[in-house]
Amino acid sequence: MRHSTTLRNRLAGPEIIVLPGAYDALSARLAQRAGFDALFTTGFGFSAAALGAPDYGLLTASEVLDRVRPIVAAVDVPLVADMDTGYGNPLNVVRTVRECVQADVAGIILEDQEWPKKCGHFEGKRVIPAEEHAQKIRAAADARGDDDLVIIGRTDARAPLGLDEAIRRGRLYHESGADVVFVEAPQSIEELQAVREAIPDAPLFANMIEGGKTPLLSSAELQDLGYSMVVFPLAALFTAARAIAETYQALFETKTTAGRTEAMVGFHEFEEIVGVPDWRELEGLYGVGEDAA
Repeated sequence: MRHSTTLRNRLAGPEIIVLPGAYDALSARLAQRAGFDALFTTGFGFSAAALGAPDYGLLTASEVLDRVRPIVAAVDVPLVADMDTGYGNPLNVVRTVRECVQADVAGIILEDQEWPKKCGHFEGKRVIPAEEHAQKIRAAADARGDDDLVIIGRTDARAPLGLDEAIRRGRLYHESGADVVFVEAPQSIEELQAVREAIPDAPLFANMIEGGKTPLLSSAELQDLGYSMVVFPLAALFTAARAIAETYQALFETKTTAGRTEAMVGFHEFEEIVGVPDWRELEGLYGVGEDAA
């Protein structure tokens, strides 16, 4: 079964879909190992990990897709990919969607910011006319063909144009073919509720960023508010950044990592995480490696 079909079937169910954010294949494998049955790739994380730069639309479509494909290959669960604005006009969106379908991506987010875009919780965002983005959504729906790719129509209009306009855009994008509506960065629980009340006939997507503009709620609380999908895109990235910084600082100050071993996974556990036993089995099957008969 295609991952997109699996995700679409889950979207029709009663339970909220919880998406941890992965910024590379290793973090994706760790998320699946923890028990998650769907994942998310974060453009914020890609930009930070690949460039050491902020989410300012600095990565191209090909650079993003080159990072998405290994993540799809590394896990066995559906992946929702952040495809920013689709990287151009509706024709560019067609190519982006076709590439995602070919890669077995399960769902994509398309947002209505001007390009180059910014993280949805940064200041200074600007959005394109609503009908322009509606055309992109229509193009995406057509380009997926008979694949079940889940299209998440995102609007960033809350900050520059207000909640009412963001809600209007959410409705329009749903009418234009988006399977899920994502009003980015509501600023209170009351605003989250207002989106649900104003868009009663579409599955809703919520974005939980630690320190962001939207209150940090649990998946259970969001399900009670009527939301169908929630992403925690940056928790792993922020955690890894602190852990790595602390280890480097300890090494610099003490000239050894001996005092940090309790904060690390063991060598053999890491072998399990990256699938060394599977590769050793292949070594034996094909007669390579020192253990080969």
